[in-house]
Amino acid sequence: MTDLTSAAALERWRTQLADASSRPPRRITICGGRSCDTLASGTVRAALEAALDRHDLRAQADVVTTGCPGFCEPGPLVVVHPERILYTRVTPADADDIVSRTIGQHEVVDRLLYPDARTGQGIVHEQDVPFYREQQRMLLLNSGVIDPHRIEDYVAVGGYRGLARALSEMSPDQVLAEVSRSGLRGRGGAGFPAGLKWERCRRAQGDQKYVICNADEANPGAFQDRSLIAANPHAILEGMIIGGYAMGASEGYVYLRHDHAPTIETVRLAIAQCREHGLLGRNILGSGFDCDLRIHLGAGAFICGEETALIASIEDRVSLPVSRPPFPAQQGLWGKPTNINNAKSWASVPHILANGAEWYAGWGTEQSKGTTVFSLNGAVNHAGLVEVAMGTPLRHIIDAIGGGIRGGKRVKAAQPGGPSGGCIPESLLDLPADYESLAEVGSMMGSGGLIVMDEDTCMVDVARYFTAFNAAESCGKCTACREGVSQMHTILRAIATGDGEEDDVALLEELGQAIKDGSLCGLGKAAPNPVLTTIRYFRHEYDAHIRDGRCPAGVCRLPARDGIGEAAAAV
Repeated sequence: MTDLTSAAALERWRTQLADASSRPPRRITICGGRSCDTLASGTVRAALEAALDRHDLRAQADVVTTGCPGFCEPGPLVVVHPERILYTRVTPADADDIVSRTIGQHEVVDRLLYPDARTGQGIVHEQDVPFYREQQRMLLLNSGVIDPHRIEDYVAVGGYRGLARALSEMSPDQVLAEVSRSGLRGRGGAGFPAGLKWERCRRAQGDQKYVICNADEANPGAFQDRSLIAANPHAILEGMIIGGYAMGASEGYVYLRHDHAPTIETVRLAIAQCREHGLLGRNILGSGFDCDLRIHLGAGAFICGEETALIASIEDRVSLPVSRPPFPAQQGLWGKPTNINNAKSWASVPHILANGAEWYAGWGTEQSKGTTVFSLNGAVNHAGLVEVAMGTPLRHIIDAIGGGIRGGKRVKAAQPGGPSGGCIPESLLDLPADYESLAEVGSMMGSGGLIVMDEDTCMVDVARYFTAFNAAESCGKCTACREGVSQMHTILRAIATGDGEEDDVALLEELGQAIKDGSLCGLGKAAPNPVLTTIRYFRHEYDAHIRDGRCPAGVCRLPARDGIGEAAAAV
């Protein structure tokens, strides 16, 4: 074990880890993300290991299971480094060819290559696949490259360099200023300037302060935070330690859902490794700064994505939001100043400190800096994790990265922002994905879900589905949210089953505004978005259901009175 007593000691260790003489010249990585794991990537790894032994090539390559690199559809994924030869849909039966030909003879196994959509010819290198080529990767740069269970892998690619710079070269105020200049905004959905949030906590009076990573990902169709943490846990921990130094916080929590077992174990191991190497605990890197982190498991309530409800959960209280001020930065966990950021926000911080605020601000738009990660799913050909510069048009994400719509169908709408995001019609998909642009059309950036819908989607059914989710996840504290969202769902269900009335659309619009005005937290304020935007952009579908007794997409199967509307009526 290497005890890191200074920034110089960290750099010496990094130099030792970079020495290629002590390891095989090539590395075979296999995706261990949830999708590939479901497709038995573990058995593929075992077959690769056995093939290396069988061909006596152990000295030539090792096999590493990584986190999710994002390209979920053609898994299991295997990449041979340093050439970055990408093999897709690999089975245990393919292991012998990969080892004997690619490792043993430096040949490419053509049948396992990803086919070019235009020519049908296999694409050899990972970076040339359109799904990867059209992205701008920073947070996901090392996903699919490093072993998330080895701190050595993270350090070797530059990990903890930002922390070393902060502790050895900068004062807390200088770190805070660097984050402010970078333009980083919270990636949890609100987009609040991180530097301003940190400064409030830094200036707050208190003998104890806390930092918290909100990784309570409960949105339908969202998996970017858990994938990022599982693939690169040390990036989040490094960001939190830097934040603790800047704000004067000596303790912190990584808040995770209790049912994300592999992620929990990965983070637990990463924290233990940090403690073993002196990157957590007392006198970190000989700087005199003390900080420790631990995990807190939530029960999975969607409301715990809200800051004050999350704090209540950690304190073993009922998870209900409370009115602000005081803000958590002033009076948070156990009444002490507390800063809460999303996992993607914390993972951005090491890049800012290692490369500088100006470098980070060079990504994105004037008001929305950096990159963001989407869970791209729905009707696209290539669902998965996508990282792009802020401001990238939604159409580019769908077509160039997602490969367009399955079956050659037309795109109808996209919904960024999770279950509370507004639905954006095809005519507006050229607008940039940033906080202000999405808000202008009634949607939101949210925490990173992006659901794409094709021509066969019923927008009334979409609104009904997400309103059902929001009604079920309302904590019940606010009458406007508790009663209003449930009433919206009742009306939508009636419309979807042939019992809608002429005044229903006007009533939904009135209810939606009342819920926004009367709700305490972001769940209630955003819950009407799917309804209001589908009315705004797809009013004709509501009219068809109500006036004509017809679902234009053929999804709702009207009328319910004939006994064939149970599909929509069930939810």
